[in-house]
Amino acid sequence: MKTKGKYLWKDLENMKKSLKRLVIDSATKFLYIELFEGNQSKGYYHFEGHNDHSLYLMSEIENLMNNANYLPTDLDEIIVGVGPGSYTGLRIGVTVAKMFAWNNKIPVYEVSSLALLASSSDVLGLVLPEIDARRGNSFLGVYNVTEDNVVEIKNDELRNLEDFIVSYDKQLHKISMGKPNFNKILNSNLLKECQDVHQLAPNYMRITEAERNKQ
Repeated sequence: MKTKGKYLWKDLENMKKSLKRLVIDSATKFLYIELFEGNQSKGYYHFEGHNDHSLYLMSEIENLMNNANYLPTDLDEIIVGVGPGSYTGLRIGVTVAKMFAWNNKIPVYEVSSLALLASSSDVLGLVLPEIDARRGNSFLGVYNVTEDNVVEIKNDELRNLEDFIVSYDKQLHKISMGKPNFNKILNSNLLKECQDVHQLAPNYMRITEAERNKQ
């Protein structure tokens, strides 16, 4: 029985090393798409947009899939940044992730867009990822970034950046742009499986302009 268990464990590890994953984050002005097989990148797209992620997201996914010789049904998992961030950007990314997951029966995992941003930091230690939320506020979080992991230290929140820095009692490295290091996210406990793809939703962390006008 011990030998059988050992082989089952090895089979599980080998399976993890060969999983094909599509990663999407469109919460910021930078559109990020990357394909992975295990922990090896098969290609990525990380480009600054101008409120036009919808023009490029599907076509760039298709380009990456074609270059890697992947079909949608080859994917084992889809990971999507659910915010907080841009309303329009978040809707686009989450909608595409839901479409891929539903049409091809693929498990989908969500992750904080701030965690993805934190993973891009070249500076290790306490990192303060910041996404502009306008009106003098920012989406902020505190993460401990190591050589191979990202750990959430403080919940993501909407707040004035300067007030946050003054109130926090430890030195932080602020980061507002960068290509995510998804392998660090894979090693973390920050990925959350969505049990019902229809329930997958963006984390706007504030009401929309239309909702505000109704009040």
